[in-house]
Amino acid sequence: MLTSLQNLVFPHVGLECWLNHFFLPLHVCFCEVYLIVSLSNAIFPFLLSAVKFENCQRSREVGFISSHPNFSVRPDGTVYTQQEVANLSEPVQFMVTARDTEKWHKEKESESTEELQKEEVIRFSRRHQRGSSANGLRRQKRDWVIPPINVPENSRGPFPHMLVRIRSDQDKDPGIRYSITGAGADQPPSGIYNIDPISGNMFVTQPLDREERASYHLRAHAVDMNGNQVENPIDLYIYVIDMNDNRPEFQNQVYNGSVAEGSKPGSSVMQVTASDSDDSTTANGMVRYRILSQTPHSPIPNMFTINSETGDIVTVAAGLDREKVSQYTLIVQATDMEGNLNFGLSNTATALISITDINDNPPEFTVRTFSGEVPENKVNVVVANLTVVDRDQPHSPNWNAVYRIVNGDPSGHFTIRTNPITNEGMLTVIKPVDFEMNRAFMLTVVVSNQAHLASGIQSSLQSTAGVTISVQDVNEPPVFPVNPKIIRFEEGVPAGTTLTVFAAQDPDHFIHQIVRYAKLSDPANWLRINRTNGQITTMALLDRESMYVRNNMYEATFLAYDNGSPQASGTGTLQIYLIDVNDNAPVLVPREAQVCERTRPNSRINITASDADTDPNVGPFVFELPSFPPSVRRNWTISRLSGDYAQLKLRISYLEAGMYEIPIIVSDSGNPPLSNRSVIRVKVCPCDHNGDCSATGAVAAAGLGTGAIIAILICIIILLSMVLLFVVWMKRREKERQAKPLLIDPEDDVRDNILKYDEEGGGEEDQDYDLSQLQQPESLDHIINKTTGVRRVDERPVIAESQYPVRPSVPHPGDIGDFINDGLRAADNDPTAPPYDSLLVFDYEGSGSTAGSVSSLNSTSSGDQDYDYLNDWGPRFKKLADLYGGGDDD
Repeated sequence: MLTSLQNLVFPHVGLECWLNHFFLPLHVCFCEVYLIVSLSNAIFPFLLSAVKFENCQRSREVGFISSHPNFSVRPDGTVYTQQEVANLSEPVQFMVTARDTEKWHKEKESESTEELQKEEVIRFSRRHQRGSSANGLRRQKRDWVIPPINVPENSRGPFPHMLVRIRSDQDKDPGIRYSITGAGADQPPSGIYNIDPISGNMFVTQPLDREERASYHLRAHAVDMNGNQVENPIDLYIYVIDMNDNRPEFQNQVYNGSVAEGSKPGSSVMQVTASDSDDSTTANGMVRYRILSQTPHSPIPNMFTINSETGDIVTVAAGLDREKVSQYTLIVQATDMEGNLNFGLSNTATALISITDINDNPPEFTVRTFSGEVPENKVNVVVANLTVVDRDQPHSPNWNAVYRIVNGDPSGHFTIRTNPITNEGMLTVIKPVDFEMNRAFMLTVVVSNQAHLASGIQSSLQSTAGVTISVQDVNEPPVFPVNPKIIRFEEGVPAGTTLTVFAAQDPDHFIHQIVRYAKLSDPANWLRINRTNGQITTMALLDRESMYVRNNMYEATFLAYDNGSPQASGTGTLQIYLIDVNDNAPVLVPREAQVCERTRPNSRINITASDADTDPNVGPFVFELPSFPPSVRRNWTISRLSGDYAQLKLRISYLEAGMYEIPIIVSDSGNPPLSNRSVIRVKVCPCDHNGDCSATGAVAAAGLGTGAIIAILICIIILLSMVLLFVVWMKRREKERQAKPLLIDPEDDVRDNILKYDEEGGGEEDQDYDLSQLQQPESLDHIINKTTGVRRVDERPVIAESQYPVRPSVPHPGDIGDFINDGLRAADNDPTAPPYDSLLVFDYEGSGSTAGSVSSLNSTSSGDQDYDYLNDWGPRFKKLADLYGGGDDD
């Protein structure tokens, strides 16, 4: 019976240990452990316990050796039974030795090879029955647990290498066949393990790589020749023993970290990490770190240390100063085998540590006193540049300077702006200074950083400086004390009236200068200014109703200038408030209206008046009808509606339609009041039931005079005459057209039609013609006898002319088409009609040429020919003259 791998719990397992180790002269650690084991009914193989050992030299590997042949200890310290052990009534004592030597790896590889070469037999377990001594019950014997098979990686062979031999209790039957299944055998990666089906020897066929696959789980089978299973399958576990064949690898080749300057010892900087592909539970994959070098060595060579297990880098000494060393470079080494430099594999990486800045350096002025000059009345002018030095990180809050004026400028004439590039303080004037008020300023300036100073850092005495500013006197323009100046006057003051004295003052008290005046702006040209004393007088009447007056205010601008060098000038504005007087009579509104000829309730005209004056020289208005002519008061009446409005209406029940001009006298409420006689044109017309003027009534009421009516009639007669003349002319032209004979179809008349020609020739098919016909025929005597130079024979044949159809004197329009077709047929059959059907000869050169071949001509000359006359033929023959006329030059 096959048994599956399982950890069985036994009823009694006892374990006692004694430890004794000592150091040998050759640095060999040796340790002995005594184990006392008592068990019952143990089935091979059985895991008993585990032995842990911490060797005396941490950089060494440990190997275990058991003194009892039935018990073994694996490399991981697990104690298990080597073969089936009968029921032990007494504890078994044996010794486990732990060894460590510099040749351990070579011995281990040699022992692994020998172990592979040693034949280990694994039998299929069978179930045995036995009776119970007490109650007659029968219990089944437990299966053995097959121990794992350990195979070292990277073995050099030779291959195939035998691992174990699989045997069955029925192996006496020669017909038993063995096989293995699972990943590594018949499943990917297949072919790594195989088994001899007859002998049961199991082999590994190639070197193994633990990093690629650390273990394999196979199943062994035993069948007869017919394929029947003779044993239950057993599980085989194969573990690949790790060898130190991989170096630690850093995640990055360059690590970047930072730490603030002035940090205390133990401050964390950064962490480096390396990984090893070997087994991390063994020394092969246990990585340790150390720092190989530090650059620079300032202030000491060992400013940093690294945790050997975690890779954390921390400071170990004080004295980090960014202004002295801004960056450190560390070479960090990672070594496996727990850092054993003799057996471990190593790799290196670079750690760059930047020292970050803190505000441990206050800004300091380069000098204790600065000076500058500023012209008076100037703003946004840089007076002085205040320079400072700061050893902190440039263009950072620890370096950026902030300036403050703490004394000497109570009025706030100055401010200090920081130059973001140079960090200088630009002392700037923001409020004009006056030389006559302050000739100099003594300022106290303090500089600091945007960031506060670090803890424990005090401000420097050089962070305070004095600034002396001298004010330069300049020629200032005259100033009008009151600007603008407002005065009040009644409109209509006569010309020559003195209004005021608009004088300016020169602010330059320490320089005596003369001020003169001139007029700069006077829209209505009403004013005059005395150029010496600034007296303002009128040149014309001041009119409040003028277009140049806005809201009763008239404005003029004057100029005051001195005789300084350079000359300075200032402007002043004079505003004259004009008080209204009653100098404008009211005007009637509206000037035109219409009413019905018969009195109706809505036949009334609302009237009012407009006045250019203002209160109290305007309404309420008084409206009245004059006494002359008497018909006005007889036909019309005015009734008052309110202070500004009245109503005009008919006094009589009917008034003949027409246009009437009604005079009305309007008076205002001024003191004294002014009156105006205004005329309103009223159109009286017949009205419909709605009270609106009808169309006929509107025309009648328009009141056209006799002259206007006559002019309209004359225009109508002229227009009718022109239309009549045009009709007569068109009829006469039509008669002329009918009198002319119709020679051609209007569609063929080229005068009024566009002719389209589409034919461009027949191509090659149209080239079959006799070229001899283009030459003068020898047989035509009447042509040969013609005068030399005559080459055309398109002459009219001398035959009787054809008869053409005669057009009737009064043709009918329906006969025109027949007449044209008959004429066309007659013309086609008439040989005397042009173009004549005769032979035309063009460009005849004769049967032969009297001149020889052109090739007989040559350019040689006898030398006696004179070509100088070519120069007289003009610029077109200049090139020819140069070729033939300049023989001597050539």
